[in-house]
Amino acid sequence: MFSNQILKYTLKLILLIMMFSGSAFAQTKAPLDLTPKIALPGLKDFSNDSGESARTVTLRAVLVDGGESVENGLIWRVFDPTPDETGKLRLIAETEGGSTKLDFTPGEYFVHVAFGRAGVTKKLSVPSTGSISAQTYILDAGGLILNATSGGNGRVVGKFLKFAIYSGEDQDAQDSDRQLVLEGVSANTVIRLNEGIYHVVSNYGDINAVTRADIRVEKGKLTEVQMQHRAALVTFKLVSKQGGEGIADTAWSLYSSSGDVINEMVGAFPNLVLAEGDYQVSALHRGKEYPLDFHVTAGENVDIEVLLGN
Repeated sequence: MFSNQILKYTLKLILLIMMFSGSAFAQTKAPLDLTPKIALPGLKDFSNDSGESARTVTLRAVLVDGGESVENGLIWRVFDPTPDETGKLRLIAETEGGSTKLDFTPGEYFVHVAFGRAGVTKKLSVPSTGSISAQTYILDAGGLILNATSGGNGRVVGKFLKFAIYSGEDQDAQDSDRQLVLEGVSANTVIRLNEGIYHVVSNYGDINAVTRADIRVEKGKLTEVQMQHRAALVTFKLVSKQGGEGIADTAWSLYSSSGDVINEMVGAFPNLVLAEGDYQVSALHRGKEYPLDFHVTAGENVDIEVLLGN
């Protein structure tokens, strides 16, 4: 029996040693190496693996031929000139800022520089020997600032005003047939574009206040445009008396002068932008409807009060 107890204690001791050994092994296990294999600040997947010495190339972009270098807001992208199996060019480098210097393995590349919505692509040949001149990319770009006015109240401001920019080569084309360049553009924002003609659509609200214009953007210049609307911001209220508080739990139906439904809303103070003209609104509260005819005058933002029991 005594021998059996010694054997049991010996087995426990061996088990404890194995457990501690395993724990120590886990604690001293080497951490994973998370260091990227390529460490080039501002670049992605760009390395010199051919064994040849890298050549440094200076890249600069100008708005017009002979202009000053653009020193911020540029995005440089370098592509392998050989298409992959999908027919696309592989992006091998990308960096942001202004003028830049990149190290290239001798060979051929496509380099694209973007400045907002303006951009240009050129093929770059990097020789093994000899001097390499700085590469200048002429953007032929300008800037566009869009604003709008309505009636005699001057400039329209606020969340209700947005612009969409389309290509404008075919001035008779419908919006759906044009190439969309940029949408959701806020007022008083500088948009960088290549030189050319653009079709601009100004939406004041999302109902029927829309105006359009064809705009020419000239390279090296900032073009400011004021679009003209004939519309106003209208707020609806169902009230128990003139000047009273808006009554909640009210459903609204808005009609054109010909009786077509324009919009439906719910709330005590719904508001929207409407083009100048005649309308009818109907407030539905607790199963009863309260209609009202009203007129919208351009530039005159108003509260339309519908009287309960009218």
